[in-house]
Amino acid sequence: MLTTLASAWANLRTRRHLFAGAFVAVALGVALVTGMGLGLAAAADPPAGKPQRFRQPVVVMPHDTLTVEVDRGPHRALDSKKIPHPQPVDKELLRELAELGTVHRDHLAPDAVGVDASAAAVREVVGDRAQVLTGAARRLADPGAERDAQAVVAVRAMLGTAGGVSAFVAVFVTASTFAFVVALRRREFGLLRLAGATPGRVRRQLFTEALAVGVAASATGCALGSWGAPLLARALIDNGIAPPWFTVSGTGTPQSTSWTSWTSWPFQLAFWTGLFVAVAGAWAASRRAGRIGPVEALRDADVDTDVMPWSRRIVGAALLALGLGLTVHTLWTDPSALLKRKTYTTQPMILITAAAALAPLLVRPVLRMIRLPGAVGLLVRENAAASVRRTAAVAAPVLVTVALAGSLMGSAESVSAAKAQEASEQTNSQLIATGDDLSLARRPVPGVAALSPSASTAVFVREEGTTLLRSEARAVSDPAALAATSRLPVVSGDIRHLDDRSIVVNEEWEHHRVGDRLTVWLGDGRRTTLRVAAVLAHGTGDNGAYVTMANAGAAPVDRIDVRLTPGASPAAATDALRAATSGHDVRVRTAAAWLNATHPRVKPQTRQGMLLLLGIALTYAAISLAGTQLMAASVRGRELRALRRAGATRAQVRLMLAGEALVAVAAGTALGLAVTALNLGGLAAALGLLSPESGAGAGAGAGLEAGVVVPWGVVSSAVGVCAVVAVGTGVLGPGWGRRNGVGEW
Repeated sequence: MLTTLASAWANLRTRRHLFAGAFVAVALGVALVTGMGLGLAAAADPPAGKPQRFRQPVVVMPHDTLTVEVDRGPHRALDSKKIPHPQPVDKELLRELAELGTVHRDHLAPDAVGVDASAAAVREVVGDRAQVLTGAARRLADPGAERDAQAVVAVRAMLGTAGGVSAFVAVFVTASTFAFVVALRRREFGLLRLAGATPGRVRRQLFTEALAVGVAASATGCALGSWGAPLLARALIDNGIAPPWFTVSGTGTPQSTSWTSWTSWPFQLAFWTGLFVAVAGAWAASRRAGRIGPVEALRDADVDTDVMPWSRRIVGAALLALGLGLTVHTLWTDPSALLKRKTYTTQPMILITAAAALAPLLVRPVLRMIRLPGAVGLLVRENAAASVRRTAAVAAPVLVTVALAGSLMGSAESVSAAKAQEASEQTNSQLIATGDDLSLARRPVPGVAALSPSASTAVFVREEGTTLLRSEARAVSDPAALAATSRLPVVSGDIRHLDDRSIVVNEEWEHHRVGDRLTVWLGDGRRTTLRVAAVLAHGTGDNGAYVTMANAGAAPVDRIDVRLTPGASPAAATDALRAATSGHDVRVRTAAAWLNATHPRVKPQTRQGMLLLLGIALTYAAISLAGTQLMAASVRGRELRALRRAGATRAQVRLMLAGEALVAVAAGTALGLAVTALNLGGLAAALGLLSPESGAGAGAGAGLEAGVVVPWGVVSSAVGVCAVVAVGTGVLGPGWGRRNGVGEW
């Protein structure tokens, strides 16, 4: 054991250039996991803050959740969902509260009241008729509480996804680094075997080196993550992802700065994850190193042979089959699932991992297609083909970066474009008025043929008796006006038959035949039974339900769709509509302007989150490329000196090194684009399956023709950065190698 430790320590000191890439990759991964873990901890327990709406010690607020009994296996359980329009505090309860103390209200039909009385007395009077809030919980009655809660949920989702991507890329980069280290040291391991070292001794040495790198890098990463966590919070706020009051402590607890705060779960998770990544990355490499025989290593030329063990081929093929199989299965069973963010940010990872695992095998056919002019071009191509391990080690991180950029950003932009197109096709109005609690004067508006006021609400249904599902809905006051101002993709029934005893649903609902009677819960929590009047196509998932205003509780009108009479002036109609409409923050826009504002190509928060993920992947790619090129330079001194003796100038050698780097980057780019094509191809197929067929019903659209969007700008930027890093370190690497004992060339 002592011999193994001494040998590992000596290797780490003398071959630190070989382990620098793994150290930086693990440290960066741990720093990201630490920062995101601290962000998740802050989002799970956000600071209380001070109540803004009520200063009284007790606040009474109606129940804002719907709880329904469902089946969970052989037992019954309760499933709860938040309702959008809780019923106001009833007058009888207000009268009883007034007997305890002064009741403070800010609405005629209050959704919450402050009470100057003791909490115990208020709870005794209220019972289970409403919520009693005290202390920091009074913030739940603030107007922005729901918005902030949704923002915190978005922060948790984004940080969780970013942490997963960080772990995925960190494992890949670290494993690739250790695999390349073994490839470069195969002669060394062969000499060890020739000197009598057993395969177990070689494996233990690699494990010991990985353990030392992992411990040092993980500790460094925890410190970096602690420093960067507050900066992460500020970036989330500046990009509109987190609410302005969101803070992240760099010590794991809001106020503590003692050493005990470093034992909190974000630091523990990050440290042990980093150590696991380092050891796991060395595991496959150590098995390969243990199988190197002394004679094999001593007679091995610089030409790579058997660059892929069968175990890696089997794993890569299995992942490829799994990725393609999941896509086909999802297309067959539920195409709409491919349009959900959780699916298109996680499922592509399987195909990306498969391609990265098979990279040494896939690089060769790509290299055969490359033709470069001149003697230097021929030398570049043959060197890249002869050193497949080195070429694949450079191509793999480029592959991952290009595939992530194309698949994630391309999926987000494609889904957004499809939703925007669908919304445009379903709009048959020229003007749209929006605002809070809109109302129209009871007089005709000049130039207007149809007005369709509607409110945002929700309905809830018990799906298969096991789950309470929420469906976004619009409440309308005039179904005939809705039919005139919209082109909904109706597949059966007629939306003009909608009344106070019926509902319009889409094909995703469990029961979606015209005439079916459904038990639903409305936006204010009331339970009722409604008949299906019409059924809409599912589309991209934005086709919600429709009910009448009588089934929307206290939902305020927030939109008025306007159809103009033939020949009417839009400007004059806009002025007349403004004069006839009252409410808060009233805004009248053309339908095109409203669509651009409400259905952008990609929401800013989504784009920022995607760019964060791609920034992480690109940073790792740069680290991997730099590490690979510097490690390769440390063992190429003899080869480069031979070229110089054969008459090559220093400029020609550098041109060859730059060409090799560009060829490897080009191969990785080609493979990354191929993976992107597979991922976006599945999405395109899903959009095609979800398109309403021509003539599928009154008002059915012509189909989704937006197709997939390839983010060429983002992909080109990623490839450019990879090329600059690969060429720069490839050309400057030999000079760095001379300073580390490789020798002059």
